[in-house]
Amino acid sequence: TWKPGPRWGSLLLKATPKVPTTPVKARRTSTFQEFESNTSDAWDASEDDDELLAMAAESLNTEVVMETANRVLRNHSQRQERRRPPEPPAVPSGDLRLVKSVSESHTSCPAESASDAAPLQRSQSLPHSVTVALGGTSDPSTLSSSALSEREASRLDKFKQLLAGPNTDLEELRKLSWSGIPKSVRPITWKLLSGYLPANVERRPATLQRKQKEYFAFIEHYYDSRHDDAHQDTYRQVGACPSLHIFERILFIWAIRHPASGYVQGINDLVTPFFVVFMCEHIAWQAARGHPSGALCDRAATLDWCFPPDNYTFAQPGIQMKVKMLEELVSRIDEQVHRHLEQHEVRYLQFAFRWMNNLLMREVPLHCTIRLWDTYQSEPEGFSHFHLYVCAAFLGRWRKEILEERDFQELLLFLQNLPTAHWGDEDISLLLAEAYRLKFAFADAPNHYKK
Repeated sequence: TWKPGPRWGSLLLKATPKVPTTPVKARRTSTFQEFESNTSDAWDASEDDDELLAMAAESLNTEVVMETANRVLRNHSQRQERRRPPEPPAVPSGDLRLVKSVSESHTSCPAESASDAAPLQRSQSLPHSVTVALGGTSDPSTLSSSALSEREASRLDKFKQLLAGPNTDLEELRKLSWSGIPKSVRPITWKLLSGYLPANVERRPATLQRKQKEYFAFIEHYYDSRHDDAHQDTYRQVGACPSLHIFERILFIWAIRHPASGYVQGINDLVTPFFVVFMCEHIAWQAARGHPSGALCDRAATLDWCFPPDNYTFAQPGIQMKVKMLEELVSRIDEQVHRHLEQHEVRYLQFAFRWMNNLLMREVPLHCTIRLWDTYQSEPEGFSHFHLYVCAAFLGRWRKEILEERDFQELLLFLQNLPTAHWGDEDISLLLAEAYRLKFAFADAPNHYKK
């Protein structure tokens, strides 16, 4: 049985440790034998256990313990108070429509909160500025909160200055939007970049009113005909999509306005990012006034005008052509991966058709899709031409894992279920940078798709 030596007893009897008064001497190298001789009495077995317990009990004082604990709590509270960031500056009431927050705090919209509950819960424990439920979330950044807020606030100021003028410079807006758009100005920016609103501020109210009237005129004229035999196929497919009347109206009217396309599987997915971006701007404002349906109706016309129709024609030859172009491009970029897929008889249509059809929406989280579309809106032919290079970069991102697979089933299963559930804005930025590099290298080479 271990018994303490005299030195342990003397240490326990002291209420508070004393600061050594002897001057500090320079350390010298000591042998293990010297160390053992200096500390051997600490393990002396000459004392009795009962004596040790009595000394320990005598040294404990309840009042001293409580006073020390309270002092520690007070000191901790004072340190936390000093570390707390200052309150964000008040935003003038006139800017509430445009600016919801001084930073791009990654707060999720109700439509996304279920999938991003864990990151949101963790972010709530960190100091942050006022947040607003706007569309799109992102993975928590590795940068400090203060540095991130300053950078986001600076970017937001640039957008505000650009959007505040009587005539918005769309070219500068595209350049600024390429690296991502702050959530509070994303709705108005998307409307401008997609051509839904004109650059001239004075023309916007009349243009908005005209397009909304056209949309509701289509509803009044055609929506009741959805049960007619001529439109049964279209409405049956639309009805199989999200069971919301607003989605039914948008998709049905879009199919009427684009007779060459009709309703094609995959269009319903493309409504979602626009719905989240345009609706999250108005959810809190409308809910507070008890008129959420009004916001839904007003935004429905915007959704109908904005999403891109290029790929969606009968039999989808545009998508099949782009899949073929992707195959040719990958064969030039990474011949080893291309031959590996051919060797295991994996066809590009088996995994890349969905990439083209849904613009990678099924492959990455929704907030990543929204960030991706910021750049697509900024690029000339971003949803068609630039998306091809994004898909090539996306395939190259999994090069190591692809080459490790030696079985057709495992390889195809991996390509159809890529591990992107935890992707954030940083991953999308790296993907876009690689896609831009590929575009810069190949876009001006007219024969780079051909062998």
